[in-house]
Amino acid sequence: MTGERMSNVFIRTEDLSYRYEEDDPKASPALRSLSMEVCEGEFLAVLGHNGSGKSTLAKLLNMVLTPTEGKVFIRGKDITSADMTEEDMLALRKNVGMVFQNPDNQLVATIVEDDVAFGPENLGIPPEEIRRRVDDALRDVGMSEYAKHEPHRLSGGQKQRVAIAGILAMMPECIIFDESTAMLDPVGRREVMDAIVRLNREKGITVIMITHYMDEAAMADRILVLNDGEKLIEGTPAEVFEQEKLLKSCGLDVPQGTELIHRLREAGIPLDGECVTVEQCAGLIAGKFR
Repeated sequence: MTGERMSNVFIRTEDLSYRYEEDDPKASPALRSLSMEVCEGEFLAVLGHNGSGKSTLAKLLNMVLTPTEGKVFIRGKDITSADMTEEDMLALRKNVGMVFQNPDNQLVATIVEDDVAFGPENLGIPPEEIRRRVDDALRDVGMSEYAKHEPHRLSGGQKQRVAIAGILAMMPECIIFDESTAMLDPVGRREVMDAIVRLNREKGITVIMITHYMDEAAMADRILVLNDGEKLIEGTPAEVFEQEKLLKSCGLDVPQGTELIHRLREAGIPLDGECVTVEQCAGLIAGKFR
């Protein structure tokens, strides 16, 4: 990512907290006093064990949930303000799209291209513009050849890519992926991750990805780790995965390749260089033993 893209803050939170049982002051908050920033064009992965607050954060950033305390700013606008109108909320949901875990919950039509067109049609977009958006969105996720297919006949990975295309057709600046690969097999996961990385790198779409897969988080520009509703670590994948003991203390791990490199270094084998992705780890080992 270029410095220019990183210089503009797209999303910012201030002391963001959420309590699911607001009437019970003794209940532990799902999210507690979280302050963070996401820059325009950035790919941020959010890691954490079950119940760490990561999906709660995703819903707060899109105002699916309203914070118990704290604020969320999108391009400097306080979206938690009481002054937000229905039109403001519609614009927010158009600009900050969200893809959930189960694609079947987001597919509404009987034909793929009709499903992708559903959002723009509800916005009153002219038909010729809808046609262009649908074609572009399906192409961007590699699903053009399935435009006339029935969604229920697609694989899990294909369905999720159609769900992403439906969000893309709304032309958002940011997409939040809430464990969008959790229900997929390895092939489906790879298909969806390839699409997500391509949208970020080639289209400049800001990506916030909630995940518990370390190899997916390794593809991000930056990782935020949550533990019991609070920020535990924040940094580049290399910086975060270097803290293996801290991650394991809260039920997380590091990518297998990274762990292998750590064990080799502990055994006295000097391996210099960053090791986060499988390709990087393989390159380090191959370079050492060539």
